[in-house]
Amino acid sequence: MTENNHPITPPPELIEDWIEIAKPRPQRPPNPGELAALAARWGADQELEACCHLLRQQGFDVVDDLSATRRPKPPSLKEQALELVDRLEKAESPWVVMSELATIRRALEQLDD
Repeated sequence: MTENNHPITPPPELIEDWIEIAKPRPQRPPNPGELAALAARWGADQELEACCHLLRQQGFDVVDDLSATRRPKPPSLKEQALELVDRLEKAESPWVVMSELATIRRALEQLDD
């Protein structure tokens, strides 16, 4: 392997972790697609972090918006359930897909009595 002095180079320990994560089973080699996806995500996160750091140093106040836009958080179970309820309220048919009911049920089960 050649010497790599690029500023965004994962440490060897992280690469070893990715290799283990990318194995479908312990006795099999890692899935190249999974390994590539892990590395690409890590590199993109490093780049975003560096850009946000530079923007903060320059006094820009768009860092939170940039982070939220580029790395949106998945909707919570509550948000998913409320979205489904909104769709059901607007639906022309009273019939509900069972998977939608399952999301609402999971959200309700998390509530305290």
